[in-house]
Amino acid sequence: MNITKRDFTKGLVLAAGFAGFAPVIARAAEVTPAEARAIAKEAYVYGFPMVDSYRIQHAYFVDTKNPEYKGPWNQIINTPRVYTPADTAIQTPNSDTPYSWLGLDLRAEPMVLTVPPIEKDRYFSVQFIDAYTFNFAYIGSRATGNDGGNFLVAGPAWKGKRPKGVKKVIRAETDFVWAAYRTQLLNPDDLDNVKKIQAGYKAEPLSKFLGKPAPKAAAAVDFVKPLSPEDEKTSPEFFDILNFILQYCPTDPSETKLMKRFAQIGVGAGRTFDASKLSPDMKTAIGQGMADAWAELANLEKQKIDTGEVTSGDLFGTRKYLKNNYLYRMAGAVLGIGGNSKQEAMYPVYAVDADGHKLEGSNRYTIQFAPGQLPPVNAFWSLTMYELPQSLLVANPINRYLINSPMLPQLVKDADGGLTLYVQNESPGKDKEPNWLPAPKGPFIAFMRLYWPKEAALDGTWKHPPMKLTP
Repeated sequence: MNITKRDFTKGLVLAAGFAGFAPVIARAAEVTPAEARAIAKEAYVYGFPMVDSYRIQHAYFVDTKNPEYKGPWNQIINTPRVYTPADTAIQTPNSDTPYSWLGLDLRAEPMVLTVPPIEKDRYFSVQFIDAYTFNFAYIGSRATGNDGGNFLVAGPAWKGKRPKGVKKVIRAETDFVWAAYRTQLLNPDDLDNVKKIQAGYKAEPLSKFLGKPAPKAAAAVDFVKPLSPEDEKTSPEFFDILNFILQYCPTDPSETKLMKRFAQIGVGAGRTFDASKLSPDMKTAIGQGMADAWAELANLEKQKIDTGEVTSGDLFGTRKYLKNNYLYRMAGAVLGIGGNSKQEAMYPVYAVDADGHKLEGSNRYTIQFAPGQLPPVNAFWSLTMYELPQSLLVANPINRYLINSPMLPQLVKDADGGLTLYVQNESPGKDKEPNWLPAPKGPFIAFMRLYWPKEAALDGTWKHPPMKLTP
């Protein structure tokens, strides 16, 4: 998401897509402008992750003319390469693990996902994100091991039991789900091995897996056109798209009262939010509510995220873990939509230097790991550079977008056995270039990723070293 405050701090893609409107008259006239403003703010905070993730899934699975289009629903699409600056659909993309993409339409029947056996020293994961953007389940090295198997993913309407030959049933709250596969690339020469693993990923309807006739197909969906990232910030059409998405998200009991409150301004599953029929005062109030949401998010950043009181690990996870903290959920979406739950990956972020100043590529910085103090992980770690405000990878003369633990044999150790990384726009010199992470000429942030972090990272015993300005 390209927002003005996008040097926001910490830190990927996702959610699901949906169907046409049922005509329901908005009740905006029943509330005062002040009430409408307050409700619009709450509904915007609640809905932003859903609307922005819909934008991405529309590009990936619906709009065949979009340059980011991958393929249809319920079909795995492998991307047998790592991300580069040419990839612009996803903010803060991960360039460690080639992706495979799967948009799941679970309305007609469950899908069975098959994972091949994968060697023990290679990390992989399948992250399941529902239309609310909750990470509700995982398959992978940490969650289920590397032995492979069949896993059934069911939507909210399915009431069946685990079929024979299926290791686990994964139940989703919403009809549309995003599954993001990550397969570790051990080194540049390893890509053919990753391609073989990706070729073994399989997705098929339950009826096909069981060799039975398919049920009646779900109705065709007339997917609405998403807003651009900029328009999502200010256009009242945002609420129309949210209503569209909510049709495929059965209301959780914890949100029944919230949905009744949102309905007062015409927000809810199957409702129509028509800004053209609002009075000037009400239209102004709705716009102010949207702006209030961004202001509250900026305050969260300043008060808690920049200070480290709230980390990326607090912003991604299950509904139970997030406790319906919608502002945190929005922060996670702005920060790096589709980010992992902290048990799967942690994202220490460098947004400021050791003195609290924003990072600029015109400066020279170092990150120094003391001996024995590299990031504690069961899988691997990386540090990736992103140019602001777009939060995209940075083109550079050596085509290096990150430094990660598989590169350690090529990195130069300090005299005491520690490790110093050089972060700047220009080369630090040939002797230091193996440890150079190229920065843009202007503002940037850098994301560290810890895949399958150890307890020392999870409980805060280990802390990432600061980025220090050097003369």
